[in-house]
Amino acid sequence: MALFDGEKLVFTHIESTRNLSRTDDEINDKYNKGDVRIVTEQARYPLSSIPTMLSSGDYLLNPEFQRRHRWNQEQKSRLMESFIMNVPIPPVFLYEDRYGHYEVMDGLQRLTAINEFYENKYSLTGLQEWPELNGKKYLDLPLQVRKGIDRRYLSSIILLQETARNEYDAKNLKQLVFDRINSGGVKLEPQESRNAIFNGPFNLRCIKLSENNYFRATWGMPIKPNDATDEELLNYERELSANSLFVQMKDVELVLRFFANRQREALIERSNLVNYLDNYLRYANKYEDSLISNLSILFLDTIKFIYDLLGKGAFRLYRVRNNKWYWYSKPTTAVYDPLMLVAARYLPHKDKILNKKNEILSIMERFYKENYDTFEGRNTNPGIVKERELKFESLFKTLI
Repeated sequence: MALFDGEKLVFTHIESTRNLSRTDDEINDKYNKGDVRIVTEQARYPLSSIPTMLSSGDYLLNPEFQRRHRWNQEQKSRLMESFIMNVPIPPVFLYEDRYGHYEVMDGLQRLTAINEFYENKYSLTGLQEWPELNGKKYLDLPLQVRKGIDRRYLSSIILLQETARNEYDAKNLKQLVFDRINSGGVKLEPQESRNAIFNGPFNLRCIKLSENNYFRATWGMPIKPNDATDEELLNYERELSANSLFVQMKDVELVLRFFANRQREALIERSNLVNYLDNYLRYANKYEDSLISNLSILFLDTIKFIYDLLGKGAFRLYRVRNNKWYWYSKPTTAVYDPLMLVAARYLPHKDKILNKKNEILSIMERFYKENYDTFEGRNTNPGIVKERELKFESLFKTLI
């Protein structure tokens, strides 16, 4: 596959030097040296100071940094009610990525809710202990209530820069802390963790591309309506926040897979898919802006080509059960990965291929019947992945 100039990556690996067999004296020495120990400090912020703090440029509040569990107006209101009642609120966690500059690792929703309330951006709603305040914004509150909120504090725990001795340690410790404070007993999905640890220009572009309407349609995701009323927009946001692909950031991972698959055979050796995608994103964040733009155009052209040809069922498999063939109701990566990869190669021939659109349904049914063993199941070993790609390659050759 022809790659763009500057696209080819070469991974460098840092081997683990951990020795799991140690004497008690060696373990005590490791502890006394402070190996794998987090350096923190604590701070308290008056709520009234948070808008100024967040507008200073010293705090990174990337809304995609954490999991996509965005608070609605009622959840924000309940937080403010907790401050009115002086209910203890858990601290936020900050990561000092450089001296005096911080990333919000945990607490983004709390900080955002406080900031927006002080900026009069929403009215309180759904309050149970203070229902008489429902419908009021900050500036509408009685004076004593406002003063009471202004006296409250939000605590923070800051993971300091000196915790890590080098970039590699910083990445590992940041990942360790992020996973543990965000998991709440539930393991983070790979892209949720990847999005935090390897955030950068390429990651942000993958997030943006995941919002494409053709892509969302083929994966059964809600699509934002044009010229939406407030009610329509609210319904869309509710549907999106309930969509598992969106919440777990699997949509972003699917976009990332398209780009990573372009170099899969050269780079995935001796590495599982999760580690491969981690490494790919880490290095791809260093791509030049012009290369990221070219790759973005390639993705957008490819997904539109596939949608125009196969519609919203493009990544669904034609299956058999009890001797009856039917189109499966959900898309699958067993189809998505090789189809996207091959379709991108055949973009120069898309007009000729789209001329077969009226016949494509019967063509695809026959294709999956003939190659059912290749696509059925969740087998992702390199051999079967390559075989699926070759099958689609042969199909597209017949279409032109």
